[in-house]
Amino acid sequence: MAWLTLDLQFFSGEKTEKATPKKREDTRKKGQVAKSQDVNTAILLFFMFITFIAIGPFWQERFTNLYTHVFTEYVTWNLTPDQIHLIFLDIIFYIAVTVAPVMGVAIVAGIASNLLQIGFLFTSEPLQMKLDKLNPISGAKRIFSVRAIVELIKSLLKISIVGAVTFSVLWGSKDDIMMQAQSDLDSSLSFFGSTTTRMGLSAAIALLVLGVLDYAYQRFDYEKNIRMSKNDIKDEYKNIEGDPLIKSKIKENQRQMAMRRMMSEIPDADVVITNPTHYAVAIKYDESEADAPYVVAKGADYVALKIREIAQKSQVMIVENRPLARALYADIEIGQTIDESFYQAVAEVLAYVYQVDQKA
Repeated sequence: MAWLTLDLQFFSGEKTEKATPKKREDTRKKGQVAKSQDVNTAILLFFMFITFIAIGPFWQERFTNLYTHVFTEYVTWNLTPDQIHLIFLDIIFYIAVTVAPVMGVAIVAGIASNLLQIGFLFTSEPLQMKLDKLNPISGAKRIFSVRAIVELIKSLLKISIVGAVTFSVLWGSKDDIMMQAQSDLDSSLSFFGSTTTRMGLSAAIALLVLGVLDYAYQRFDYEKNIRMSKNDIKDEYKNIEGDPLIKSKIKENQRQMAMRRMMSEIPDADVVITNPTHYAVAIKYDESEADAPYVVAKGADYVALKIREIAQKSQVMIVENRPLARALYADIEIGQTIDESFYQAVAEVLAYVYQVDQKA
C-alpha cells in the first residue's frame, strides 16, 4: 500500500519559516525593526551624567555668576517694560549657552543609540493615519495581549531595579547626608552633586543591562512576528519572478509575434536556401540596409516547411544547398549579416538567382 505524504503548512498557513530578505526589507521600510527603547534611555542617561561630571565646574561658575549678576546688578535697575524684556532675554541667552553642551551630548547620544541598533533608517510609514488603529476591538486585543503583559512586567522590573539601585546609593551615603547639616554651602552642593551623579550613573548602568536583555527579547519577538509560511514564500517568489503560467504565455505570445514578423519578411527575400527539408534560411541583400547579405528568416522542420510555402507563393527562388543551409542556420541569427566565411558561397547562390531572374 502506497502512502501519500502532504505538507499541511500549505493548507494551515502556519508560519514556521524564517523571513526572506525581501520580507525583511519590506518590514524595515514600514518602520518595523527590532529596537529597545531602554537601550536608548540608558545610553542617553549615561552620557548625560558623564557630561555633568565633566562640566560640573563650568556650571558652578556659570550659575554662580548668574546669581551674583542678578542680585548685584539687576536689582539696581529701574523696572520698566523695556528693562524687564532686556533682563529676560539676557537670562535666557545665558542659560541657553550654559545648557548647550548637555543638549548637544543628548542629541548625539540619541542618534548614536538608534544607529547602533537599527542603522540609518528614514520612513514616514509609522506616521501615516490608519483607521484600523481606531478600532476599539483591535485596541482591546492589543491592551490584553501577551505582548502588553510582557511590557507591563518589564516596566515593573525596571522600576524595581532602578529604584533599588538608587536607594542603595542613598542608603550607603546616609551618614554623610546627615552630616551636611553642619557643612557650609559649597561642601553641601558638591556632596549632593556627586551623590546625584553616582545615582544617575548607577541607574544608567542597571538600565543598560536591562536594555540589552530587552533588545534580545525584541529581536526574538521581531523574528517571530515576521516568520512566513511556505505558501507565503511561494507567493512572494511568484510576485518577484512572475507566475510561471503567465510567463510561459507571454513567451509564447512573443514567439508568435516574432514568427509572424519573420514570415512577413520572406516575400522580400532574394533567395531561400534549403537542406532541402530540415532547414530553410531566407537571404536578402540590400545595399541601403547592410553592407553584406543578411538573414531575414530561418527555421527547422515545420518552420522550414512554412518558409518554403511562403517563398513559393511569393515567387522567391528556393535553392538547395545542404551544407550552406545547415551552417547559416547554426551560426547566423535573424537580422544579422552573414559572416565573411560565407561570402563566397552566398555570392555564388545570389549570382545564380540574379542570372535566372534576368533570363526570366
